[in-house]
Order: sequence, then structure tokens, then C-alpha cells
Amino acid sequence: MGLATCCENNALRIAGLVVVLTTGVSLGALMTPVSAQVVAESDGIDLATNPDAKLLLTARQLTFNQDAETVTATGGVQVEYDGYQMVAHKLVYDQRTGRLKAYGDIEMIEPDGNRVYAQELDVTDDFADGFINSLRIETPDNTRIVADSAQRDGGERTTFNNGVYTACEICEDNPKKAPLWQVKARRVVRDGKTKTIRLERARFELFGMPIAWVPFLTVPDHTVKRKSGFLIPAFGYAAELGYSLRVPYYLALNPHYDMTIAVTGYTQQGFLAEAEFRRKFANGSFSVRVAGISQMSPESFSAGTIDSTKNTRGMVGTEGHFKINPRWAFGWKGMLQSDNSFSNTYSIAGYSAVTQVSTAYLRGLSGRNYFDLQAFYFDVQSTSPTSVAEGQQPVVHPSLDYSRTFEQPVAGGELNLDMNVLSLTRRAAENDTTNDRYRGVEGNNTRLTAELEWQRTVVTPSGLLVTPLLAARGDINFLDIVSPAGYTGPLTTESTVERGMLTAGLEARYPVQVLTPGASHIIEPIGQIWVRPDEQEPGGLPNEDAQSLVFDASTLFERDKFSGYDRIEGGTRANLGVRYTGTFQNGVSLRGIFGQSYQIAGLNSFGTQDLVNVGASSGLETSRSDYVGSVGVDLPIGFSFIAEGRFDESTFQLQRSDLGTSYSNSVFSTTIAHTTVQPQPGYGSTSMRNEISGSASIKFAEYWRAFGSVKYDIENSLLFNSRVGMGYHDECFDISFTYSQTRDSNQAIDQSFGVSISLRTLGDIGFGSNDLSEFVEEDS
Repeated sequence: MGLATCCENNALRIAGLVVVLTTGVSLGALMTPVSAQVVAESDGIDLATNPDAKLLLTARQLTFNQDAETVTATGGVQVEYDGYQMVAHKLVYDQRTGRLKAYGDIEMIEPDGNRVYAQELDVTDDFADGFINSLRIETPDNTRIVADSAQRDGGERTTFNNGVYTACEICEDNPKKAPLWQVKARRVVRDGKTKTIRLERARFELFGMPIAWVPFLTVPDHTVKRKSGFLIPAFGYAAELGYSLRVPYYLALNPHYDMTIAVTGYTQQGFLAEAEFRRKFANGSFSVRVAGISQMSPESFSAGTIDSTKNTRGMVGTEGHFKINPRWAFGWKGMLQSDNSFSNTYSIAGYSAVTQVSTAYLRGLSGRNYFDLQAFYFDVQSTSPTSVAEGQQPVVHPSLDYSRTFEQPVAGGELNLDMNVLSLTRRAAENDTTNDRYRGVEGNNTRLTAELEWQRTVVTPSGLLVTPLLAARGDINFLDIVSPAGYTGPLTTESTVERGMLTAGLEARYPVQVLTPGASHIIEPIGQIWVRPDEQEPGGLPNEDAQSLVFDASTLFERDKFSGYDRIEGGTRANLGVRYTGTFQNGVSLRGIFGQSYQIAGLNSFGTQDLVNVGASSGLETSRSDYVGSVGVDLPIGFSFIAEGRFDESTFQLQRSDLGTSYSNSVFSTTIAHTTVQPQPGYGSTSMRNEISGSASIKFAEYWRAFGSVKYDIENSLLFNSRVGMGYHDECFDISFTYSQTRDSNQAIDQSFGVSISLRTLGDIGFGSNDLSEFVEEDS
């Protein structure tokens, strides 16, 4: 790329040189006989060729031949002109023919960084035509073109004969060795008007071996960032769609917007048409995607599915993200489709997820203050005509989170305001009657929450840190819901319900530092007490955002251990524990937490029934909680390990454990995680969970890496999913192969194989599924 650009800029540079050399001949004629040959030493002739540019010519000798009407510069010739630089062994200007020639190891550097190497340069004095022998060009983005010769015609068109194009670096030890990939062409034509490079009668070579031939290949030159044209096609296969070939065409409509049109041919279903329009603004961008097909053989799909009953199908989707100012932003993503499975069946990019989320948002962030307003619609793509999964998902309109920390201290402490609004509609109840859990209720539910919290930390002379805390919270619920069939617990269905919570609390921490030779240890006993009334309406209101509860070391010292606002922790509770941190001179660090929580008075919120039994078997449902602890270690060699556990408060039997380890260096990296959870019948889990998962990547040769991942259910001897692959990556070429396998609880196996090839500057080619997100790493 940029071949013709080099010749065009050569013309500018040589134009100034000819003027200077011609001027030198005239000066020589005034000082010497006409038939004499003048030889002069030149160490920096600095002459202005025009008001805007100066030329500096340096050479060991300048020779003016009046009889032959030539000017010759020899020996370490250096030319600088208008941002261009050139070196050569020899320069000759013939006044009679009007041609200027340069010889021997020519190197030219253009203002944009292009480097042009040649052995012979020959141009006319009008610079419309020229010829270069043994040409090599290197652009700033490390693309290279080599040609036997190059010829320029008409000032706009440059033709390179027997050219080679590549984005790979040349082997320093063996420059004659073929690069990893290259395109050889009989002719390479650079059109200055269209800014394209056309490779005619092109042959693509990989590892020096020809693997593909095309009559022509057109790519934009290096000066063009966006250019209309065909993109690399993609191949695929699916049992019910057949083999496929996708051919995309890119349209650079404007510097601020563009479009991609694609046609995918399926051997069993015909042609799928797609188009995506993208528009950029100074403060953001948006896109619109449409797709449609008239299915050729709907009967190829499984009988009774939506896919088998539709002929004409389509979708439209849009996405946008904008910044209002440095603090505020808004955006959206949404989709409409003709039926409930089209985008998933045909893998429409960005809209093919089984649960496709449509959302709109407005966000603000300033220091520790934030505002987050969102609306959601969950499109569950299913091929079953009778599926009610989408109706069981809530339509959230909207969800609001607002938090403000006041800048000015109040009574010497910090005052914070939190607000949350959740308004949703569900068309059908989401019930798990087998385990008596009801994840969602049918109807309309709106909750408004506001909480004001004040706290202040005081350090006593002895080093004790005391933090008093006061909090006041109020909720209003507007309910118009249907009680789930079979639910026997308390539930308010049609009413406006108000509830509140006042909290007074105190936290005390006493960090003690112990210094030993080569190490520093901090031991910190922690005690908390929260005094509150009982939770109002415990379990009597819908629970949408507090369904998950994991009691472990990370939540031991939380004031409210519920994960959302729909439940409020009530009663008087104390949390006691100790935290340890150790730092060693050899780079090793240790950390640990151990403690327990106590319900001292009042109603234990975790022991009450609600729609999802969120507190059941959590370890908090009794007056004395289970013990929780964690231990972690980090080594300077890139190894880390963490172990977390929850132990029965009376027998100390392990109830839950989470183990994780990771290691990484320039050659090998791995992560391993293991989880065990005892049966939680009240929470819908009647059997023990015992799972292990891991991933690894190893560099077994320069540029080559193998990787894999696995997730295994030890309790049921079930390999959930596994994946292996191998990849090559260098400065110009990527290729990866992956094989994955997934199993469900019925041992049904789903397998996939993927191949991905990326040629820098030319494009990507993919076949099958080849998502490498688990193994992304920085280049070494």
C-alpha cells in the first residue's frame, strides 16, 4: 500500500532537486570555459527552490559537464527537501532529455514515515512519468511491497511489475526467506484517485506455499482508513440450515457514518439479507441492524417448532451510546423480530443470545455520587410455540439507583443518601412448585426506597477505632399482583404498603501491628452491634432483587446482608471476627478473616418464610450463625490461592467451601476453582453440589499457544463443558482452532468446532464457533 504515493512524493522531491542542479549548471557556466569539466567539493548547498521549501544537497563531489549538459552528484549523496529525505550513491540530471536518475542503494523517507528502497530511479522533468528498478516500500504500519520495477503514468496511476505484498516482518537472519504470508501479483496497480491497490493475477502464499489464486484483489492503500468494498467472506454449517457462505460488502458513505450489507446463502434455507448502518457523532454513536429471510425449506427444522412454521422472518435492532457531558451519559439497545427465535436461529450478531436484553439508560457519575436510571425487557428466544418463559420475565419500567455523599461533614461525620425505585410488570408467574419457590409473581409491583445514613470514625488515644452509625429507611410498595398458586405464606396482593427501619449501630476495631524480622503483621479484632426493630412485612411482599444470599467472610460485617432492597434485615444483631494481614520482605503476602454473627434480640429476618425462601440453609437462620472464614496467599512468582469456608455453628461441619488458585508467567497460566455446598432443601437444592472448573494456557513454542477449559460435576460424574484449542499469533498473522463439548443433565452432547484466521491488513476468516474470550492475554 502507498506505492503510488511514494512515486508522487518522489516527483515533489525531485522537482526541487532539479531546480537546484540546474541553477548550479548556470553558475558554473559563468565561472569556467564551456568545454571544461568542473569538479567541486560540496558540504551543504542550501538553496530555496520556492518560498515555501528549501533543499539541502550534500555529496562528496558535484560534477558539471557543459558538453554533455549533465550534472552529477556522487559519493554519499544526501537530499533533504520539504520533509523528504533521500540517500543514494549517485545522482545524474540530463538537461537535454529532461530526465533525472539516481543510482545505488536509494533510500527515501517521506514525511508520513514511508520508507522507499530502490536501486535505480528515472523520472522526467515534468514528473508525470517515471521508472524505478528493484523497489521496496515499508509503511509506518509495517506493511511491505517489493517489486522488480515500477512505472508511473499520467500523474495518478502507478504500476508495479511482479509485486509482492505482505504485512509480515522480514527475517533478519535470512532476508531471502519467504514471510509467513504474502500475496504475489503479476501487476500491482495503485490508483491515486480511488486510493486503492489492485493486485492482478494474485497468488496467496502461506509459509512459502501457494494456497489460493484469485484473478484480482483490491485493498485500500495505507492513507485510507475506510474504503468501500467486499470484506472477507465467512463459512459455516448448522444441521437445520445447511452449509453457509456469508459475503459482506462495506460502504464508506461519509467520514461520520457507514454501512455493511451482507448476504448469507444457506444450502437448505436460501438467502439471508442483512444490513447495519452506523453513525458517529462527537459525543457518541448509534447503529441500526435489519435482517430477513424467506425460508426455502421450513420443514428442515424440527416439527412443531416456530422455525418450522414460518416462511418470511426478520428483525430490526438498534443500539446507541452518548455522552451528554463528562458526567452524564445515556444509551439504549433494543430488538423487534417477527417471531420468538429468528435472531437466535440465524445467529444475528449482537442479538442472538437466548435471553436478549433490551434496555435504555441514563447515568450520571460525579466523585462518589451516582445516578443510574434503567429500563429492561428480557426477550427469551425459544423455538417452542408454547413457551411462557418470556412472559415470566419482568418488564422493568424503570429501575433507579441514586447515591449521594454530602461534601460537608455533619456532626463531624459522613452523611449519605441512597434511593432506589423498582417498578415492573410480569405477565405470568415464575414458579418452582417442586421446591416451593416462587421467583416472580404475576402483576404490577412498584417500590420506592430512601435511606439516610450517618457515620463517624473516632480514633482513641489507645488506637481503638470506634464508628457509631445511625440510619433511617422508608419504603412504599404499590401492589397489584396475583398470589401464586400453592403459596401458603403471607403475601399482600392489592394494597399500598409502607414500611420503615431505624438502625443505631457501633463498630469497634483494634488493629495491632506486630513487626518481626523480615515481616509485618496486622491483627485486627472487629466487633459490631446493630440495634433495630423487627422487619415489617417479613416475607409478605414480593422479592425481586434480594433472591440471592451467600453468607461468607465477605458479607460477615455487612450491616444488611440481603443482596437487594426487597428484604430488610431486622432485629438486634452482633458480628464478631478478626482480620489478619501479613506482608513479607520476600514479596509474599497473607490475609485472612474469621468470625460469626449473632441474632441477639428480635425477629431473625433470615429465619422467616418468603416467596423464594432466601434465608433457608444460609447459615444465618439460627440465633448463632455458622462460622465463616477465608485465607489467601499471594506469591511474587505470580501464584495466588484463596480458600473460603462456612462451618456449622454447632458441629463445625463444612457447609460450603470455595477454593481458587491461579498462576501466570510468560509461558504458562492457569486458574482452578472448586466449590462444595451441602444440600439446601429449603432453598431448592436437595443434593450436594461438588464442582470443579479450570482453564489453562501454555506457550509451547515461539508464537504458539495451547489452551483449554473444563467444568466438571464431581457429585454426578458429569462433564458440563470442556474446550481445547491451539493458536498462533505474531505481528501479521493469527490462526486458532477450538473444539468444545457441552452436556446437559440428560447426557445430551452438543459439540462444536471453530477455526479463525486473521491476516493483518487483509481481514479475518472464520468457520464455526471460535470464542477465545477466556484466553485473551496481552502480547509478550
